[in-house]
Amino acid sequence: MDLRYTAEELAFRDELRAFFRDNLPGDIRERMRLGHAPSKADTVTWQRILNRRGWAAYSWPKEYGGPGWTPVQRMIFLEENQLAPAPEVSSFNITMIGPVLVQFGTEEQKQRFLPRAANIDDWWCQGFSEPGAGSDLASLKTAAKRDGDDYVVNGQKIWTSTAHHADWCFALVRTNPQAKKRQEGISFLLIDMKTPGITVRPIISIDGSHHLNEVFFDDVRVPMSLRVGEENRGWDEDPGFRQRVAQLGVDMKALEITQMRVVSAHDKSHDGKPDALSSVLKVKGTELLQATTELAMDVGGPLAMPDWAQELAALSNEPELGPEWATEATRSYLFLRAASIYGGTNEIQKNILTKAVLGL
Repeated sequence: MDLRYTAEELAFRDELRAFFRDNLPGDIRERMRLGHAPSKADTVTWQRILNRRGWAAYSWPKEYGGPGWTPVQRMIFLEENQLAPAPEVSSFNITMIGPVLVQFGTEEQKQRFLPRAANIDDWWCQGFSEPGAGSDLASLKTAAKRDGDDYVVNGQKIWTSTAHHADWCFALVRTNPQAKKRQEGISFLLIDMKTPGITVRPIISIDGSHHLNEVFFDDVRVPMSLRVGEENRGWDEDPGFRQRVAQLGVDMKALEITQMRVVSAHDKSHDGKPDALSSVLKVKGTELLQATTELAMDVGGPLAMPDWAQELAALSNEPELGPEWATEATRSYLFLRAASIYGGTNEIQKNILTKAVLGL
């Protein structure tokens, strides 16, 4: 495999470098070089320069204002932007709300919001986490009840990055409190931060910076036309995740059937020899054991990292972050790396199978 850039990709990189050299304002470059976090003004200035070149919405398709770059081109762009050094484009605008609107938004929503998001005419924030519903987001309680053509939103969000700068917030709200599963009954709303009833309170970080906020919603009216996607389906499971779960279910059923075959054959056998299929049980059984714990750890995400969670919690004098099952899933995942070794390594079991079944 050739891991070098192609001639076209090298030319693209050179084009980026020349553009950054000639167009990144010197004062912004110097602040970034000295390690300062970019201000809102710095981010807005640079993103608008990029947008005039058609590069700000680097991950969007061409028909929605993006450059239509390949994954490699996007990677080169992000690397060169960092090396410049230049402010990152607004992730809330470009990699969060933008792709959601591209895939699920109405044509009216796309035309209204996408160009403004690319040019950062609207500064977006994310209203997901709540007290008691951060890593366990399915527990969110912020409610949105229908009233005529509006939703009336009441509740609280927390850890809302840059809410004090934001013009708009994309938020998950509970529109059906009677849903059987917690992740159901949730809708995705676009909320104008100038709407009466919204209060933003700062959370000052340990380094003295103001990045995070609490956001309170008190009878905030949001037109139903600002819901993205179907009602109560603002948080559907990822198709890739569903496929992993389904595949594990199928594999477990196949393993169960194989186990029954081995037990049945043993009862009918009179020569006392072990069935070679028992090696299949060992190999596949340990692989599935590892796969299930890996899936659980992936669901936990960053908060499934026990050491990281404990150290961060210790700094803030709070209990360990994240649900207990997430950190335990990681411990199980790490411990069960040995499952394919103990009791006869999987490699040995495969050798047994090749001799018994294939005669090799």
